[in-house]
Amino acid sequence: MDCVFCRIIRGELPSRKVYEDEGFVAFHDIRPKAPVHVLVVPKEHVEKLSDYPDTEEGERQLGALFRTANRVAKLLGLEGYKVQVHVGAKGGQEVFHVHVHVMGSPS
Repeated sequence: MDCVFCRIIRGELPSRKVYEDEGFVAFHDIRPKAPVHVLVVPKEHVEKLSDYPDTEEGERQLGALFRTANRVAKLLGLEGYKVQVHVGAKGGQEVFHVHVHVMGSPS
């Protein structure tokens, strides 16, 4: 797959990673909108948030995504932060691989 986030996950493109585990990778946004602006990306390619199934498995996947976003915010020392998700082109999504923006200022 030629998705830019898939290429980052595979190590084909450089990134400033701040976190990685078996299911997710988090790295600094190349166009930050806050002093700290990190993207949390599942390693499994899913185009948009609304593509997750309305099932227990979909609920588990979404829970893991937001749990990881919270983990990354704590790791970066963000006491208060914003979590933002763009869904679909009309929702402002630019890269069609699910990702969560974690934005804030360090404590």
